[in-house]
Amino acid sequence: MSRPEPVLRAATTDDADRLGAVHYTSFVETYTGLASSEFWDRASAERSAAGWRRWLDGGVEATVAEVDGAIVGLAVAGASKETGGHAAVRDLELSNLYVLAAHHGTGVGQALLDAVLPPATPAQLWVAEGNPRAVRFYRRNGFEPDGATDDGATFGGIAAVRLVR
Repeated sequence: MSRPEPVLRAATTDDADRLGAVHYTSFVETYTGLASSEFWDRASAERSAAGWRRWLDGGVEATVAEVDGAIVGLAVAGASKETGGHAAVRDLELSNLYVLAAHHGTGVGQALLDAVLPPATPAQLWVAEGNPRAVRFYRRNGFEPDGATDDGATFGGIAAVRLVR
């Protein structure tokens, strides 16, 4: 039995609660064992939903992937910023790409990436050093490490590397 194709669309403020739940669940699935206990002490679906509400109200453009009417992934790309003392090296940065683990390997992540950063678009992103699955995904999409690292002091102790294309 084949899986249904994801439907991609722009997120709205009405999606904030569902985005918060997907974002938080993806964090648990991805960063358990990588993030500090202090990070988990303050992380919650409710806090994530409040953040998404602020970001969407503030003009952040997010793309969501829905399968059978349920949001299963999200992506955001925008202007690059300094991270961990490293100046941006590309104009665009992928700041969020999260897909629920049950939808890994189904094409949802690829569809989201291509929607917010069309293939070959020069961009940068930060990825957890302890997430080899994500590193392989981004490398298949033309991203390579440029030597910049972040010790995770600003993101729950999760050390990251910058990838660029």
